[in-house]
Amino acid sequence: MAERLPLVRVGCCGFPCKRKDYFSQFKLVEVQQTFYKMPKLETALGWRNEAPPNFEFSVKAWQLITHPPVSPTYRKTGVKIPPGKEECYGFFRPSDEVHQAWEETKRFSLALGARVIVFQGPPSFGENNQHIDNMIRFFQFVQSTEFLFAWEPRGEWHEQTIKDLCADLGLIHCVDPFVSMPLSGERQYFRLHGGPRYRHRYSAEELEYLLDKAGDKDTYVLFNNINMYRDALAFDRLMKGSSDDCRGE
Repeated sequence: MAERLPLVRVGCCGFPCKRKDYFSQFKLVEVQQTFYKMPKLETALGWRNEAPPNFEFSVKAWQLITHPPVSPTYRKTGVKIPPGKEECYGFFRPSDEVHQAWEETKRFSLALGARVIVFQGPPSFGENNQHIDNMIRFFQFVQSTEFLFAWEPRGEWHEQTIKDLCADLGLIHCVDPFVSMPLSGERQYFRLHGGPRYRHRYSAEELEYLLDKAGDKDTYVLFNNINMYRDALAFDRLMKGSSDDCRGE
């Protein structure tokens, strides 16, 4: 039996063009709306029906799970936080509010047929005993055979702690490979932010580097920069022209 080649999936964080055009160009998108304000379930069902059968969605988890109400992005949530309840939201807290936000994220993801849910931590969510305990309790609560969970830590964490949490909780360590490489996991989930203010356009040499870093693992490559549409197309062309001619198919 021939050895299976690693599968590299490429797409954008959000739709940078009309969905019909996007679906004809790519086989993967990371849904961003779910982070800011949870769309209606009918939206997920509509997108799933519009997309080709082999198209894959990943979903960015609702910020009520990961971010505290002081985050400026809460202005877009459409959620009024009752006075005195601020400590019930974000940071993976073991609260009814966080658990309800998870249920909303889960319902939308199931309707899309999504495989990966991405949990992006805020910079203020750094390593301490409480945050570690929150993560353990949350991911034990939401454990699922339906999804893969990717964690993008942006606060200060020791490398060994990241390794241990990812191994113990079955998480994909989500990174920007131009900043750092994943510390754990059989799969990789890359989110390319394009440097300060998301403005960088990746050169041919950088895309070659990115293809090399995909290595021998199944890898999701999501561009999240202003030039993401052009960069994702360029990377897709490079990937399909590589010597591993089964990649990305």
